[in-house]
Amino acid sequence: MTEPLDAIGLLEVSSIALGHVSEDAMLKAADVDLLLARTICSGKFIIVVGGDVAACESAVEAGASHATGGLIEKRVIAHVHPSVFPAISMAVDLDPAEAQSLGVIETFSASSIVDVADTAAKAAAVTLFRIHLAMAIGGKGYVMLTGDVASVEAAVSAGATVAAEEGILVAKSVIAAPRKELFREFV
Repeated sequence: MTEPLDAIGLLEVSSIALGHVSEDAMLKAADVDLLLARTICSGKFIIVVGGDVAACESAVEAGASHATGGLIEKRVIAHVHPSVFPAISMAVDLDPAEAQSLGVIETFSASSIVDVADTAAKAAAVTLFRIHLAMAIGGKGYVMLTGDVASVEAAVSAGATVAAEEGILVAKSVIAAPRKELFREFV
């Protein structure tokens, strides 16, 4: 895919074997970029693709149709904020000396955190620097962001509201003047 990515499609299944079958079906069904495909905590598998909205919808539907009996969640997020893509890929270089306040939103669902992060990024001028999907945290997801205090508070509030409405919010926090060590190590 050579056009800018506009949407994200996510599929979470309860089986690693079904995950690989679903991943293959998704990639064959539409012109999408594979952003992530891997095992996640408690023996599940997640597939994340990017592309235009129609392609992501087609890919997710194809993958879901091959996950018979193992589908946990499917989701397509249209018109995704551009900062979401590098944060999922862990490709955001953040100089701790330039980081300001720190915001964290944590959810019970891996795929829902992408929707939460997208909402947060659209709500205020913040830098998403980490979207973590389920590895080593019991299948949960979290997003970390930075910016001035007011922006981080607005972004965290907006993202947490989306998670709370779905009943999947674990916790949220805003640290106004965090120690720079907090920006060095992440799970």
